[in-house]
Amino acid sequence: MTDMNIIDTIGNTPLVRVNRVLTPEAKANNVRILIKLEMQNPGGSIKDRIAKNMLEDAERSGTLKPGMTVVEYTSGNTGIGIAMICAAKGYKCIICMPQLPPFEERYIVCRMFGADVHLTAPALGMPGLKSYTEDLVEKNEGYFLVNQFFNEANPSIHYTTTGPEIWEQSGECIDYFVTGVGTGGTATGTGKYLCEKNPNCKVICVEPTESRVHLGAAHTPHTILGIGAGVPTHFLTELAPGQPFAEGSRGLVSEFLSASSSESIEWATKLAKTEGIMVGPSSGATLKVAMDLAERPEAKGKTIVVIAASHGIRYTAHPLWKEMKQEAK
Repeated sequence: MTDMNIIDTIGNTPLVRVNRVLTPEAKANNVRILIKLEMQNPGGSIKDRIAKNMLEDAERSGTLKPGMTVVEYTSGNTGIGIAMICAAKGYKCIICMPQLPPFEERYIVCRMFGADVHLTAPALGMPGLKSYTEDLVEKNEGYFLVNQFFNEANPSIHYTTTGPEIWEQSGECIDYFVTGVGTGGTATGTGKYLCEKNPNCKVICVEPTESRVHLGAAHTPHTILGIGAGVPTHFLTELAPGQPFAEGSRGLVSEFLSASSSESIEWATKLAKTEGIMVGPSSGATLKVAMDLAERPEAKGKTIVVIAASHGIRYTAHPLWKEMKQEAK
């Protein structure tokens, strides 16, 4: 008999080694690539971790009380995690996201968890989505804004859970940690823990090639959902306040590397077909970057840990599934 509820199952996701997907150069380099399967969280992504911690941190502080309505702006997976936890805890929930075709599943899943979903015009971008949500909260008493991009309970849960899990599961051996940049919480929280354990560990942040804003480049449209919001993130900015965004390291982050929208689809597809691991486009992007690292001479014999943030089944409205959907018609 168990007293666990769905929220208690968040975290402790598997870390698995991949072999067949490796390039010949990576194999020749004898690199060990390990993938953290965050799609095994009950809501289907790594964002379940921060959703749980941000809401429970607000409950502990008294900011979030019974009867209040939880509100958040999101590209989707954080919204799903919040909607799931609100359903389990009994809170009303409003999720705000852009009205774009690839977001169809996110809309449906949030609604299935009982959340209301407000859609904003895509042209408004993330700043417009943020502004809309803040106005909504300001005008309605009893609304609580989660604010994942600025909420310190975001990186802190990665420091206390994701980092220790990876360190233990890897056999306390990790040379590179590769993660996409959504809010920056995974990179800063997990990266901090791993660098404390191994000061030589290199934290690699992955952006869309079309939106390398953490190198000072302009944002252009891309299809790698979950990363590349188009503005520098608060948590990564605070690693080196006042430092311009340009090539090179930033605080604990050793490098900002990138994958294009097409490369993210290519590598997500390869991972499914060669390893039986189905992931979303952001995980395809992190795997592509991990493979680039694995081919470097200095990576010979090293261990690379890659975050697989979400499950590929969540992206059937995304170009990731375009070819298969055409076959099925």
